[in-house]
Amino acid sequence: MTSLLEAISNSLASQDRVDSHSDYPFPLSQDGIFTNVKPKVESPNPGTLINPITGWEISGSDAELIKLGKSFSSKLKSKLKDTNRFDRGEFVSMLKQFLEKIGEKVGVTGENEEMKDLVENTELLMGKDVAGLVWGDKACSDVQKLVEKTGVLMGRDVSGLVLKACVRLEMWELVETLVSNSLVDHSLNGYLVSSLVEKQRSDLLCVVIRQASDLGASELLSILKYFLYPSKEAVSTMVKVREEWDSEALLAIEKVSKTEVSKKSKVVAEEASILLMVAHDGFSPSELCLHYLLASSDVDEVMFSSAVSKLNGNEMRSFVRYLSKWMKKYERFPQAGPCPKTASMLGLKLCDWVPKLEDVTKCLGVIIDENFSTLALHSDLHEELKAVERVADGLASESKLCCFVANVAERLRLGDARN
Repeated sequence: MTSLLEAISNSLASQDRVDSHSDYPFPLSQDGIFTNVKPKVESPNPGTLINPITGWEISGSDAELIKLGKSFSSKLKSKLKDTNRFDRGEFVSMLKQFLEKIGEKVGVTGENEEMKDLVENTELLMGKDVAGLVWGDKACSDVQKLVEKTGVLMGRDVSGLVLKACVRLEMWELVETLVSNSLVDHSLNGYLVSSLVEKQRSDLLCVVIRQASDLGASELLSILKYFLYPSKEAVSTMVKVREEWDSEALLAIEKVSKTEVSKKSKVVAEEASILLMVAHDGFSPSELCLHYLLASSDVDEVMFSSAVSKLNGNEMRSFVRYLSKWMKKYERFPQAGPCPKTASMLGLKLCDWVPKLEDVTKCLGVIIDENFSTLALHSDLHEELKAVERVADGLASESKLCCFVANVAERLRLGDARN
């Protein structure tokens, strides 16, 4: 029987909002809207809650942007009906032209004349075919920069179509740019996650987890299943995620060893290097991907619980062992803790994506609550759970002692202040 939560999630997922273009797809400029607004009657009744007004109309620039979006949307929809005749080069050219027109309307300049002349000269020297390959990556890079600058003015509907085109044409750099700049509407989360799982794009799934704030139960379940019991093909695509963690850990160690770094920065770097070492060593590539999901503050607890309740025995076993690793890590390295200043001071962003002890214990609680009978049936997990219990009891005893010492220190401090 379908639960109420599943019925609501399925209903939202089935709404293809991209097909119905919004009349106002982005926040409108206030220029020229409120200055012309006047009451419809000369002496409105002050006791009436609603009084009609006249003179409301959107600015000319916004109207032009909306018209551009509708025209581009119509053309792109037509092209997407037959992707066999619609290649990457044509799509990039279409999108670049559209974004440049938006840029002109809002004062963001695109490619300059010198670059156009350089491209034409290259075509003369190399021939169009070779030059096309040379400048293909350059054009894609230009489009990414234009998306970052003017993408918010595409509107929700157009950005959704652009996302679908990028996925179908497997233009993953542009997909990452759209996701990283929060240009993917939440109604497309299901489509995006399922597409990335199908295409084995582990790195982009991590980007989605870091950026999306409203993943549903079905999306979370897909992500959990993908990372907890990955195929060989999926593991091979997790290299980029592993490299990112490797790079951050090495960078933290370099910051500690540099003599020109200030004493305060060096202390922060030492804390970060310990935390990143704990998060890196001993974890598989798929488990490094799970770090993002566990550490995210935007994952809804109800949705997460619903997803966890649908994991099978093998997936549950993998999850418990992953969490057990974390419990043992925090027992062994009690000095490892959150480093909120590392991103701003040292540029080490992954410290914010290391699961805290409370994240781990909360997740364990969800698993036990939602899958107690499944855990009871898998005898090979009993020893693992007992080990987790021993670690948890030890950490709880230490926390009680720390609280007692903290209370004593606070009382002594207050006593000194009174004297």
